[in-house]
Amino acid sequence: MLDAIRWDTDLIRRYDLAGPRYTSYPTAVQFHSQVGTFDLFHALRDSRKALRPLSLYVHVPFCANICYYCACNKVITKDRGRALPYLQRLEQEIQLIACHLDPAQKVEQLHFGGGTPTFLSHDELRQLMAHLRKHFNLLDDDSGDYGIEIDPREADWSTMGLLRELGFNRVSIGLQDLDPAVQRAINRLQSLEETRAVIDAARTLQFRSINIDLIYGLPKQTPDNFARTVEEVISLQPDRLSVFNYAHLPERFMPQRRINGNELPSPAQKLEMLQRTIEQLTAAGYRYIGMDHFALPDDELAIAQEESTLQRNFQGYTTHGHCDLIGLGVSAISQIGDLYCQNSSDLNHYQNTLAGAQLATSRGLVCNADDRLRRAVIQQLICNFSLDFAEIERSFNIDFQGYFGALWPQLQSMAQDGLIELDRERITVLPAGRLLVRSVCMVFDAYLEQQNRQRFSRVI
Repeated sequence: MLDAIRWDTDLIRRYDLAGPRYTSYPTAVQFHSQVGTFDLFHALRDSRKALRPLSLYVHVPFCANICYYCACNKVITKDRGRALPYLQRLEQEIQLIACHLDPAQKVEQLHFGGGTPTFLSHDELRQLMAHLRKHFNLLDDDSGDYGIEIDPREADWSTMGLLRELGFNRVSIGLQDLDPAVQRAINRLQSLEETRAVIDAARTLQFRSINIDLIYGLPKQTPDNFARTVEEVISLQPDRLSVFNYAHLPERFMPQRRINGNELPSPAQKLEMLQRTIEQLTAAGYRYIGMDHFALPDDELAIAQEESTLQRNFQGYTTHGHCDLIGLGVSAISQIGDLYCQNSSDLNHYQNTLAGAQLATSRGLVCNADDRLRRAVIQQLICNFSLDFAEIERSFNIDFQGYFGALWPQLQSMAQDGLIELDRERITVLPAGRLLVRSVCMVFDAYLEQQNRQRFSRVI
């Protein structure tokens, strides 16, 4: 793993295509409105019978300020009272879902995302966690992975103390960039001191893991000023780092229309930013996990990758892919067995549906046999950078080369280009291909030809 990535500019130019991030297969683009609450109840019953462990995702959509780059489902408001009716409906949803599950099903993973979860007051956070503990089997011995997204402008020592007391042991901190000119261009003024204070609090309070999010490709960024941000972030020693490529899609995300397209770095500058970031992080001892993610060698993600047990779901890379994922809140996505389903993305519709004692499931998909097979193939490639044909053949009772015969010319072409190594037994993603692993996964995506590629960000 020491040679985890090799930078090959020519290969990147040829394979840097737009495509899915594969937090699921099939992707959310395939979800349709024929899936509803009946399918969800059916899947919950199967989960209950099998006593499968759980992962909970709770979406808190509120933010006090708008960040122009953001593509999340959010509600911008200074009115903290907006949270109260939402929390009432969220608690209803928790109750309606939990009564279809068994109290013996342990919640191994919990994640609060947004929006800004700490938009909620301390009392609201206490009440929400108490409600979750009442209806779900949350672990109280600190052995679960219980994380929350933090905006350092919305958190202080007392907030961090409260979160630790409530059972959270992981934090993910949005930083994006430290350069003041970039911050003004994206309407997110956040000092290094604010960020360091939250990290110091997390370390003192013995949070198990700290993740920092960065974005390259933002307005007014240059390779030099972004390298300085990365240098400062390395000095903070987070356990994990996410370095995302900014996808400028103003036609889809209204806040991005406030960004001046003329101030965006060129594709060549973006490539240089990524290359220098990888060099800086590798020199500092971080491992490339895949898909924009880096971790220290003793982090659980790095260890899981070494042991070929790493998985990927709507939470991103995870060691809890064996859990049924239940999404709670507006726009939240669940993955329960072979069912994917998503709540309404419209806040009023979500609240009104639950006010009528109905779940707000609006769309989804039930995987068929081909979906399950391709999901396993993509999961192996994107998590472990390798695919053992015999393992897939045993699991799905197929002849791999026979089933995927039509794809062989594409795979052979990738092998000739040095992206992968291909033989009769396996595919191995080579160090020069690891940054482009999405492109390898896209070969196995049966839906991609029917899709509008403009919906997706580029691989790099």
